[in-house]
Amino acid sequence: MDILLVTAELAPYAQATPAAETVASLAKALRQLGHEVTLAAPRYPGFEAGGLLAARRLTPLVLGGGAEVHVYDAQLASGAKLVLFDAPALFDRAGIYESPDGEEYDDNAQRFGFLARAAAALIVTRSEQGSRFDLVHVHDWASALLPILLNNSPIPPLPSVLTIHDIHRQGSFSVRQAAQMGLPEELRETLQWNGGYNVLKGALGFVDALTLPSERVAAQLLDPSISGPLAEALEKNKTPVHGILTGIDYAYFNPATDSWIETRYDAEAPENKGRNRTALVRELGLELEPGRPLLVALGPFDKDGGGEVMAQALPKLARSELSVVVAGRGPTAISKKLAAAAERYPENCVFLESTKEAMQHKLLAAADIVVTAAPRDPSGHSILCAQRYGALPVAFAADAALDAIVDADAELSTGTGILYDTLDADALVAAVQRALGLVTSPKRGTLVSRIMRRDLGWDRPARRYLHVYRQALAAKT
Repeated sequence: MDILLVTAELAPYAQATPAAETVASLAKALRQLGHEVTLAAPRYPGFEAGGLLAARRLTPLVLGGGAEVHVYDAQLASGAKLVLFDAPALFDRAGIYESPDGEEYDDNAQRFGFLARAAAALIVTRSEQGSRFDLVHVHDWASALLPILLNNSPIPPLPSVLTIHDIHRQGSFSVRQAAQMGLPEELRETLQWNGGYNVLKGALGFVDALTLPSERVAAQLLDPSISGPLAEALEKNKTPVHGILTGIDYAYFNPATDSWIETRYDAEAPENKGRNRTALVRELGLELEPGRPLLVALGPFDKDGGGEVMAQALPKLARSELSVVVAGRGPTAISKKLAAAAERYPENCVFLESTKEAMQHKLLAAADIVVTAAPRDPSGHSILCAQRYGALPVAFAADAALDAIVDADAELSTGTGILYDTLDADALVAAVQRALGLVTSPKRGTLVSRIMRRDLGWDRPARRYLHVYRQALAAKT
């Protein structure tokens, strides 16, 4: 199968949400299963900064209306092809969807309307050259305009699949902004909702299948109080819906081979994990107390990332029998609160606002407990990474966390983490106290081995995506 993945972000070069990791890992897994994969994305500065070598095509693509765009070709280490659309005025910026201060770019409708138009031109050109793609898989609202545009293209219908990584980011625009998308008027009308325009609502009428990053999130689509116009659009269009829990790339997240950590370990010899904890505690200047568990709280701590809850809980956590590392960027006000709370307990608490890849892996390898305080976690990626590295995840009981975690019992006979169901500091601290009792139990080794033996790789999810692709192909024939 020859598959085109269209995305606004791609790890590790241009990343704003867990979708970037998912798209990169899915492309790699599909390649390993023997399929041809091409990724199409905007050309961000991060590609060259990350060392990617891309060659500019001699002939530009011609978009609808006669505008031209220069195209750069590259190949990823996975063997997947990468096509980058060059538009510096739109994409040579510090952020993908918003500025560093958290403000969404006012011209996002124009920016990602361009992405859809460029991808449509690529598909039409390939088809006219006799090398037609078999299927296109678009990701989130930022590329969801593409199936709408293809409905008005000169080539036979191309099967399309849409993955919504976060149902709360739907691509909602004003009338003024929507006029910048580049859609013909008759197609733009399909996006109308509540006096404005909603990209995902419109796209659901043109795709052959819809996937979401977990069964729980897929179920939320049917609730109008959560998904808004998407529930109505699904009912109207009868679009098939599939919940597919994401995986993690074992070549990248694997304590048995990780070159960034102090000592490698696996499920058969998890005791070496303690040496990573000791090394990190020393590196960060925390008090070294043998056997003292390490808690790592992972951000981002934005308005949706539980920053206020973590800031309120941090003093209580720092006074527990724990060493605590809080790692993740957030709005300035939240970061200041987290930093101030950590400074009150310098011997056993530290706040890291910015972490590089090496430190992220060190944190996972050193942690006994990994906490997320996000009220929404569509992908569960941080939870899966924590489990892969033998850390007990503690997460709010919502979204993908409910698919990724089985709440552990006191005897450690079952369970892969701790869930709490009230999003406040007291509930979070109580959940951490439960986790602390488990990781200091004489049976801790059994728990760690069970968590690490989970099948969290991408082979199973990729095969489920292929099943969806085949159904979409069959629907078009």
